[in-house]
Amino acid sequence: MKQIQQLQEMMKALRFVETAKHLPEIIREAEQNDLSYTQFLLDVTTYEQCRREEKQINNRLKWATFPFNKTLEEFNLKEQRSLSSKQLNSLKDLTWVEQLYNLILLGRPGAGKTHLAVGLGMEAINQGYKVIFTTMGDLIHNLRTEDITRKSKARMKRIKEADLVIIDDLMFMAMDQQEANLFFHLINDLYNQSSIILTSNKAPKEWGELLGDQAITTAILDRILHRVEIIHLDEDSYRMKHRTTIFGQQSVSK
Repeated sequence: MKQIQQLQEMMKALRFVETAKHLPEIIREAEQNDLSYTQFLLDVTTYEQCRREEKQINNRLKWATFPFNKTLEEFNLKEQRSLSSKQLNSLKDLTWVEQLYNLILLGRPGAGKTHLAVGLGMEAINQGYKVIFTTMGDLIHNLRTEDITRKSKARMKRIKEADLVIIDDLMFMAMDQQEANLFFHLINDLYNQSSIILTSNKAPKEWGELLGDQAITTAILDRILHRVEIIHLDEDSYRMKHRTTIFGQQSVSK
């Protein structure tokens, strides 16, 4: 027992922290299965590697600040006929992230834009990428207060360090001149460095109305649309089709 404790302390010193916690169980299993020394060492190092990878994924999930955790497997293609299974698989392999492509997901509220964006973000995390999710409202707030609060400064640092930045509800509200200028500088910082997923219910040609400055709009679009795939999710709202009602089976209109 003393030897096991000594081993655990040595493993902690070598930063085999997860293995140190479960060393008695690992040794017991090795004895029961008459494992060779080589297989035992392989099991120990494999266990530590797997636990470290799990921990890294959990940390990246916290870092991403998704509004919910929904995978691509949960995305119902039958409810969204504007996207084929082949197209979804092409998005899932994430070669577009390596190529620094952007995605613009367009559609009415409830069409599945945010679910698809989060699902792709979770897939990217599982493949080792740094991902961060923000709504447009929160992003504007953080941009405006970056030089004022530590929280906003730290948040913007994470956004600029991410491999994939998801901005939800882009152009949901109009920006003033200062906000549009700050947003441009962020897009410029991310250009040729990170991939961006934008969700919006307004097409790029309408963004100028909300940005209010044609020159800034042109500069933003120039960088976003340089390498981009635009996906139209044009089905009816999933939330409306699957909503519950206090009236049972009766229609509200009756």
